[in-house]
Formats: sequence, structure tokens, C-alpha cells
Amino acid sequence: MSARELVVLGTASQAPARDRNHNGYFLRWDTEGLLFDPGEGTQRQLLFAGVPASAITRLCVTHFHGDHCLGVPGIVQRLSLDAVAHPVAAHYPASGAEYFARLRRASVFHERATLAEAPVTGEGTIATGGFGELRARRLDHPVESFGYQLTEPDGRRMLPDRLARFGVHGPDVGRLQREGGLRVGDRTVTLAEVSAPRPGQRFAFVMDTRLCDGAFALAEGADLLVIESTFLSADAGLAAEYGHLTAAQAGRIAAESGVRRLVLTHFSQRYTEPEEFRADAAREFGGDIVVAADLMRVSVPRRRGR
Repeated sequence: MSARELVVLGTASQAPARDRNHNGYFLRWDTEGLLFDPGEGTQRQLLFAGVPASAITRLCVTHFHGDHCLGVPGIVQRLSLDAVAHPVAAHYPASGAEYFARLRRASVFHERATLAEAPVTGEGTIATGGFGELRARRLDHPVESFGYQLTEPDGRRMLPDRLARFGVHGPDVGRLQREGGLRVGDRTVTLAEVSAPRPGQRFAFVMDTRLCDGAFALAEGADLLVIESTFLSADAGLAAEYGHLTAAQAGRIAAESGVRRLVLTHFSQRYTEPEEFRADAAREFGGDIVVAADLMRVSVPRRRGR
């Protein structure tokens, strides 16, 4: 099992289909587990996917249309039912605080888990930690909506041949990483001499929106971009009217932002051939395209330069 992967829980848009649950996306990122936009039925989809409630460390809601949030009550109550011991942060547009309160208290239950609400009041960094930095950017939808970007800091990759050449081994490798330099014999070996830059990985989550600066900013340099592609280009007029993207527009965002792996999702029930979305996106993006399906697992690409 990959330490960094996306588990797709649902791929429908406004109405679910027989083979598509409402939205739901779980990102496993080392010891963190971020659950994005849990729509109706997400609790059951987690069961099918083999993801326990205890794996969730953050809940991220982009906006308060039902297909992106009606699964919140079940998730909140499951955290308590399973007595999840760690606090779970909840991020959502602050303008929708009334809706989140209703969802959180939708029915009677014995609350044992700790849900730490952290409403998003504007663009910028909303959380930091060992996982890196979680940022939010505004999107263009009929209701206030934010997309999310998870960024790992840049680091350095140790080079075994260089370590051997300079006689650095065992616990001294860790010391050198922590201190930036190490005395070996009659000279000081620097970290730069035995390592190479290691770009941090980046994940982006862009849901309901028209083309806008925020979508491009979130996608910039993403190793993995999960993005709505509700419509095909033939229905671009409907997409603009309802505040959504076509698959080709999602492909354009990926191409212009240097995305490595593009995951298309949030498909309108009017379409029956998933591969049409791949073809539409490929008109703009020549890279790796994944047409999401329920319960699919998508790995975060290996680090650049490896």
C-alpha cells in the first residue's frame, strides 16, 4: 500500500448513478488522512474501500452544495462511534458555518470524538505540520467555494556513493542531515557534498468552478491534481452557466500549470461513456490522465528527479 495515494469514494455530480456515488475523496499522505467533500453515502464507501474512520485526520469541504457535504453527518458520527482518539480538523468556508453546524448536529448521538472546526475565512495557508502546508484558494462558483492545495517542503536526497566516498555511515548520516555538516578525519563534510535537492510533492483539489485564477494557482506544479470535469466541451455553455468546468478546460489547467497526473471526476449523469472525458481533456493536456471511478486508488507520482 502506497504511503501517498488517493482513494476515490465517489465520482458523481448533482445526482448519483448506479455506478457512481456522490463525491468523496480520501488522500492518504504518510500519517495524515484528508477526507475531501464527503457526499451522501461516503461512510459506506469508506467501508467498501477499507479505509477506517480512524484514518481521517482532516475534513475539507469546498462548498455547501449537497453533493459535496451531505455525508458530513455520517462521518462526524462515525468518528465518535469508533471512538477516534486523535482530534480531527474540519475546514470549510466560514460563510457556510450555519450549514456546517446543522450537518454536525443533524441527529442525536453520543459525541466522543474531537472535531476541531477551522473555518476558512480567506485565501492562504490554513494549516501546517509534519505533512507540510495546506492552503486554500477561492474558486468561481455560484456559492462561495474554496479549493485546497497540500505542499510538502523541499528537502534533500542523500547520495549513497557520496556518503561512502567521504566516509559517512551509520548514525553519522542522521547527524549530518540535522546539523548540515560533520567532522570526518581532518575535514568537515557538508550536507551539500553528499546530497541532492529533493523537490517536495504537491497535491491539489479543485472542485466546482469556472475557469479562474484560483484554479490555476492551486494546480501549479501539482504532482497529482484532482479536478471536476462535469461537462464535455459540447456543453461548454452549460458549464459556464452553472459554474463548472469541461474536461478540456480541466486539461488546459493541467497543461498550463505543469501538472504531472490529472484525475478527472464529478461527472454529470447525462454522460454514459467515461472515456469521452479522457478524449476531451487530451485535446489540451498530453500528460497522464486518469478518469476516476468509484473505489479506484490513484498513487501520487514518484518524486521528480528519481
